[in-house]
Amino acid sequence: MIKILFVCYGNICRSPMAEYVMKDLAAKRGLSDCFLIDSAATSTEEIGNRVHHGARGKLKEMGIYCGDHRSRQMRRADYEAYDYLIGMDTWNIRNMLRIVGKDPKKKICRLLDYTKAPGDIADPWYTGNFDETYEDVAEGCEALLAYVTEHDLA
Repeated sequence: MIKILFVCYGNICRSPMAEYVMKDLAAKRGLSDCFLIDSAATSTEEIGNRVHHGARGKLKEMGIYCGDHRSRQMRRADYEAYDYLIGMDTWNIRNMLRIVGKDPKKKICRLLDYTKAPGDIADPWYTGNFDETYEDVAEGCEALLAYVTEHDLA
């Protein structure tokens, strides 16, 4: 089983969006049993809060259900528990490394690093553009799924 943890600052916009997009992609390909997919925050600000209404609305528009997700903070133990720890931007990566210490197994990277155009995914909390964030998340999840399918499930 491949274990993936998506991480952003508050775990109410980008990382839960990535979690549920990835779960949806895996399900549509009949691969749900091959994955354990979750998400977390680097901060404590939103702990226990539900998915932001803008992210929830965009997922619903795309036919993706995000349930009763509640924000949680990433823990040091997550480094050993997950195969991939995927941040949404460079700042998230710095904070993830602060939480886990070091990354000797090279498990930590940005979601868009799996695409042809590596970079940061903009935080819709600040931009208000959930459509753009969704497009980046979907592109990143497709690329990550292709990578994992080729390297870990082959």
